Amino acid sequence: QVQLMESGGGLVQPGGSLRLSCTASGRFFSINRMGWYRQAPGNERELVAGISSTGSTNYADSAKGRFTISRDNAKNMVSLQMDSLKVEDTAVYYCNAGTTYRSHGPEFRYWGQGTQVTVSS
Repeated sequence: QVQLMESGGGLVQPGGSLRLSCTASGRFFSINRMGWYRQAPGNERELVAGISSTGSTNYADSAKGRFTISRDNAKNMVSLQMDSLKVEDTAVYYCNAGTTYRSHGPEFRYWGQGTQVTVSS
């Protein structure tokens, strides 16, 4: 079993910045792709940004140019630096990670509990 612990959410004014972090703990062989998703009230959960184990990244169009995803494989950590935040970025942000329990084994994906990001003046 893998646990994902998120931190860094909060209240920020439009144009401000926040940094989210997520650390994976538990017993696993490897962590593959990690990512951040978000869900606003009444909306479906959507991908914000993802990063592979080798550092390849992808972003939602809404995040490009404003958000930066990074990871520290030694610490099993993924971070999301969010700059130039907008009111429409308000949502619960979830960490997601795919792990394996043996070499070439199947991947299991896990979710964090979510952290609230509110952008408001």
